[in-house]
Amino acid sequence: MFTPISLAQGRTLPFWRRPITLLFLMAIAMPVAFNTWSALLNNFVIEVANFDGADIGVLHTMREIPGFLAFLVIFLIIFIREQVLGLLSLALLGAATAVTAWFPTLQGILMITVLSSIGFHYYETVAQSLQLQWLSKERAPQMLGWLVATGSAATLVVYGAIVVLWEPLNLSYNVVYLAAGGFTVLIALYCLFAVPQFDGPTPQNKKMVLRRRYWLYYALQFMAGARRQIFVVFAGFMMVERFGFEVHHLTGLYLINLLVNMVAAPFLGRFVARFGERRTLIFEYAGLATVFALYGGIYWFGWGVMLAAALYVVDHILFALALALKTYFQKIADPADIAPTAAVAFTINHIAAVFLPVMLGLLWVASPAAVFGLAAMMALVSLLLSLMIPRHPEPGNETIFARFAAPTPAE
Repeated sequence: MFTPISLAQGRTLPFWRRPITLLFLMAIAMPVAFNTWSALLNNFVIEVANFDGADIGVLHTMREIPGFLAFLVIFLIIFIREQVLGLLSLALLGAATAVTAWFPTLQGILMITVLSSIGFHYYETVAQSLQLQWLSKERAPQMLGWLVATGSAATLVVYGAIVVLWEPLNLSYNVVYLAAGGFTVLIALYCLFAVPQFDGPTPQNKKMVLRRRYWLYYALQFMAGARRQIFVVFAGFMMVERFGFEVHHLTGLYLINLLVNMVAAPFLGRFVARFGERRTLIFEYAGLATVFALYGGIYWFGWGVMLAAALYVVDHILFALALALKTYFQKIADPADIAPTAAVAFTINHIAAVFLPVMLGLLWVASPAAVFGLAAMMALVSLLLSLMIPRHPEPGNETIFARFAAPTPAE
């Protein structure tokens, strides 16, 4: 059971034990716990713990610290196989989600959030690495799209149950968190003991990897992390604070997002495969800049809830295009760099996350519109960076400037 086998051998196993099945099972399990936690979070902290904008900023800063420390995965995989580390992290995420409602104070929520965040960020680091190692460059965009769609479908079932049953059954936060977290733990344990361990095609470097030729990828990751914080922390918070959304209202909005993503994600994968990473990311960042500017207009001009809800859905669609950033790196990377660079990239992605939520939480108290205006400017910076991606990225052609550089050893 625990003797590693090759990917080629794994593809001959029964379907329920194959590598691709493992990727899809993990893609189902993670969002059930994480997105349930996210869906209930704003109402839970406001109704139970009496959070204000500054408190939610502190919470998300604490949540992102494990993401900033994701580079430690490099040292953990010296002793633990990537696949095992990913499943143990998934189990930790599920267990922490399950007991969230047991700690209805600021200190308690911060503690349990850090634990769930360790599970989430270490799982995401390993999952991205395994996907890029196990999927061919030709199949990666489409398969990543299908993995996104699968996670959306799983979460759709959970959110649908919350919307339909929250009021009729008078569900509590504790019941929902226990059910979602417990499901994720069970899937993680099944994958750990029923699915073989697989060896990737290329042994991974088990040391810190920072290469000059990856600089554009690092810059895009940094900006993506900064932008993402504003959406994750404040978009849902706005719906509750400004428009008075209750749990089933906010979850209903998430439900619409999931339906759209289920349909759109496979097509977005094809979009990346057809038009390339450069055009895809240009489209994404131009769209995000527009969306964030309109978010600010909601506060400046008093635009209504329907526009806010529509922007929330469009936001999610555009963020799904971020799979193009993964495939861009896959095309330019040394295959042995995928695991360590995935860890380093998560750390870079979370540099801004450590301080941005607290600072923006304080700014939110003074001017919510200014927060979204700052996000729009960040999206424009990402747009400028995406213009530097070549039409056909590959090792030695990582940016549009590579054609002007004298050939040098890759480093």
